[in-house]
Parts: sequence; C-alpha cells; structure tokens
Amino acid sequence: MFDRPVAVHRYPTQVKAFYMKPDPERPELALGVDMLAPEGYGEIVGGGQRIDDYALLLQRIEEHKLPREAFGVVFDLRRYGSVPHAGFGMGIERVVAWLCGLEHIRETIP
Repeated sequence: MFDRPVAVHRYPTQVKAFYMKPDPERPELALGVDMLAPEGYGEIVGGGQRIDDYALLLQRIEEHKLPREAFGVVFDLRRYGSVPHAGFGMGIERVVAWLCGLEHIRETIP
C-alpha cells in the first residue's frame, strides 16, 4: 500500500513497553511512534516518551509483574524529580535489509 516508510503514533498502551507514558488526553494510548518500512520489512525505528512520574512508573512495573529491585536507579531518578524525556531505537539490520532489498535479516548481520 505504501512505497515509503510510514510513521504510526499513539499505539494502545497494552501493546507498548511498560515505561511509555500514556497520552494525558487518551490514557489508553501511549505517547510513542514507530516507523514502519514498506514491503513487509516491519518496524525500523521505535520511540516514545518515558514515564517521568514515580507513582505511575511503580504502578506499571507492578502491573507487568516485574521485579522492583531491578529498577533501583530508575526509581531514584524519578523519586528526586524528573523531566519529560523520550528516546528511540533504530533496528540497523532491518534498515539495511530494507534499503538493500534483502530477503532475510540474517544477511545484514556483520
């Protein structure tokens, strides 16, 4: 349907990472974006705003049944005040596969 990458934003929070901040106007959606490559190559870039509220982050970790002790530094950063911030990641192998028209991602691994 598309011949170039497409940005899809505000996925449902249920299918995104626990640390992605919910949209204040529609909390069932996450403040995130994925860049999808055409021709079936899938997600090549994913990003989103991180939860900066201590109580909300703790709630999400408990909802996902994750061990609290694994997030000590993250809690400290939120406990003493945090600022709104975001991050992203690029799937280099997927980008290379898409740009080169390769059939399998394993052909892109160095």
